[in-house]
Amino acid sequence: MSASVPTTRLSTKGQVILPAALREKRGWKPGQVLEVEETVAGLLLKAAAPPFFAPQPAGAAAGILHRPGQRALTIEEMDEAITAEVLARHARGRY
Repeated sequence: MSASVPTTRLSTKGQVILPAALREKRGWKPGQVLEVEETVAGLLLKAAAPPFFAPQPAGAAAGILHRPGQRALTIEEMDEAITAEVLARHARGRY
């Protein structure tokens, strides 16, 4: 093994410490979720994509389906609202 190749050791708990220079180069901070893929050449570590929605408290969705005092929307009304929002976001350059 070449002296310029960073090395690390596997702990008794199966943990690996990545060299600081490599973590900094990739912008990986403590808690970074990594995907581990087995390849012909060995193991590949890569940053996992962030979740589409940020985690929310358990009660955050309360009332999302039932709106007291208001009638339920039809599928057509929901489709129209979604279409209007997509068009508005597109007009703002979001999509």
